[in-house]
Amino acid sequence: MIGNLEIGFQLDQLWHALRGEMETTKRPDLVALGQVLRDADIPYAIIGGIALQVHQADPRTTLDIHLAVAGFDAIPRAQLEAAGFQYRGRFAHSDNWIGPSGVPVQFTDDPALAPVLERAVEIDLDGVPLCVIHRTDLLHEKIRAGSDPARRGSKRLQDFADAKAILEETPDLRGELSDRERALLDALPG
Repeated sequence: MIGNLEIGFQLDQLWHALRGEMETTKRPDLVALGQVLRDADIPYAIIGGIALQVHQADPRTTLDIHLAVAGFDAIPRAQLEAAGFQYRGRFAHSDNWIGPSGVPVQFTDDPALAPVLERAVEIDLDGVPLCVIHRTDLLHEKIRAGSDPARRGSKRLQDFADAKAILEETPDLRGELSDRERALLDALPG
């Protein structure tokens, strides 16, 4: 699992190099974030693009770090600030920060994600444990996000493509889908 994350870091470097920007990856901010959350004993799960990097063999890049927490009040604000994270504001469904290296960090307290915190898998990155959404939960979350009419159309298509890719790699997870989820994915091309 960690090998795919390493490829994601390499893609980050290429992305920034192609844009003529300073070479950077999410690695230092991800490690710092993991340390803060571990030290504060906060249940969380990394979701989104980084979770896909962990759970998929296909290379993937993402520009930010998304995490699910039980509630915004669980976020260890003082510890994050002490570690160099800067608070950027709260929106309807996210608490937004910038990491010490400039990587956007987005916390969500979506109640639908609360159960995934208990099932998160732990990976090690540079000696720091990181809690990542379980592959099955990621599959359900990608289908749910793809079904959200409030999301941009291109994002919804990407979410469904991510769900299909998870199933291509792990076909036995199809048995974990509800009839509605199966019908949504079956209606898509490919």
